[in-house]
Amino acid sequence: MRLSQTLCRYSIFFAYAALLSACSATPAYNPTVFSAETDQPRLDANPMKTVVIAHVDLGSQSRNYLDKEAPRIDAQISEYLQENGFKVLPQREFEQQWNSAVRAFGNPVDPTSGKINAKTFAQIMYQVRDKLVASSNVDGFIFTDLVERQESFSGGMKHLARWDGVARAPTMQGPGDGVSANFDWSMMAAVVSLNVTIYDAELKPVFHGRGGLDATDAIDSRSTKGRYVRRRNVLENDSNIMEGIQLAFYPLIDMEDWPGNP
Repeated sequence: MRLSQTLCRYSIFFAYAALLSACSATPAYNPTVFSAETDQPRLDANPMKTVVIAHVDLGSQSRNYLDKEAPRIDAQISEYLQENGFKVLPQREFEQQWNSAVRAFGNPVDPTSGKINAKTFAQIMYQVRDKLVASSNVDGFIFTDLVERQESFSGGMKHLARWDGVARAPTMQGPGDGVSANFDWSMMAAVVSLNVTIYDAELKPVFHGRGGLDATDAIDSRSTKGRYVRRRNVLENDSNIMEGIQLAFYPLIDMEDWPGNP
């Protein structure tokens, strides 16, 4: 594919398919569940068997504290994909081709803003695609972005925060073990979701899903007025991470307890 094509063509990397996928039955409804976007006709015509997980983000770069956790979560995603019939190429193969293309076209990430230059990103991806298709017959490129957002824990008895299909209780950090009766539960806390975007061998978007992972802020027990602080160990609960992974890949991979039907 010619690299001289217009920026309009490059924009496919930042556009998602418009077709919503069908949902399966589930015993527990969560209204925050993300409705995945799937180009099912394209997937049916060209089923994915061999995929690679990109080590770079598709959108703006993740926060530094999340970027450190990305390799561990990508390893769990790789295991999940293999358990469900996919062949997953070693991530180092993508990284090697990516680094080679960066030397040719330049780094697409603005070091100041963390934003991505769409044209340079696409030029790099076309070269990476050509090299990997020739060497390994890869037919799917998976981007797994860790996205931070702000949510509040409810003022009810359980004080749950709900987003992207999950419900999480707050954690405490510090020497104390209680929360002030005057704690402001409307305060916003940082939470993280897994954003999954998949492109086929022609670099057409075929799937976009998202699943909540966990809160990365905890209640500071040392504060008399009540506040949130960054958790010392973020994204450490493997069960929560796996739930988010399953949500993010549904319905590309079936999830028995998908909480999306009322």
